[in-house]
Amino acid sequence: MIGLELLRSPARQAGAVRQAEHRPWPLPERPWLLGQTVNDVLLAHWRVPAAQLRALLPEGLEPDLHQGEAWLSMTPARLASVRLRGTLPVPRVSGALEVGVRTYVTADDRPGVWLFSVDVSSALAAEAGRRLLGLPLHRARMSTRRRAGWVEYESARGDAPRPFVLSGRFRASGPVEVPEPGSLEHFLVERFCLYVPSRSGPPRRAEMHHAVWPLQPAEAELELNTMAPDGLGAGAEEPLLHFVGRHDLLLWAPT
Repeated sequence: MIGLELLRSPARQAGAVRQAEHRPWPLPERPWLLGQTVNDVLLAHWRVPAAQLRALLPEGLEPDLHQGEAWLSMTPARLASVRLRGTLPVPRVSGALEVGVRTYVTADDRPGVWLFSVDVSSALAAEAGRRLLGLPLHRARMSTRRRAGWVEYESARGDAPRPFVLSGRFRASGPVEVPEPGSLEHFLVERFCLYVPSRSGPPRRAEMHHAVWPLQPAEAELELNTMAPDGLGAGAEEPLLHFVGRHDLLLWAPT
């Protein structure tokens, strides 16, 4: 399965730019930098206090709220294919696991995503993400397997002063649904830029592109989840859950 994915993903990633009608602003004119395909994605979303979230954001970013509420999301997934433009998928990165923790922000009228952390099973992916994009990537011990229709997932970061651990399982529980504009689901997934840290000054913006997310309702059993950043009490209530079997994304260099 992974071998076929590596063969098919480059053309599918490059073809994503042909579906751009759903974007809120035009595609960048310059070439994209990175293409990736993610498989077996859980999107778990929690409401968080907007004031506490604002205190954790860098200057230049404001929380992007949906009907007055701020959100934090956790996204365990498999990186089925990762490559630089014009190259083949990188074997030591493609097939790696990741857990992203993100929130929703805006700057200059461009709503986007701010990553608090991304834990990855590949040391090469962690180093490349930090150097190329300035992203907060961390190496973690991670494993996953499919059993009885569930995706079982384990992650534990090894270089942190406190535990960052995820242990649980998840699965789709319904058919694919297209998120409606204006809905909470649309707000949470239809994002087309990523804000990344800057060595000096406000965060930089990295444009993103993808087709409309093919969301399925999901169920999850999270036995242990300490991935939320300090200062945000995510996890006290049941999360909003979605599953995505596969999706292609393009990322531009930050400016």
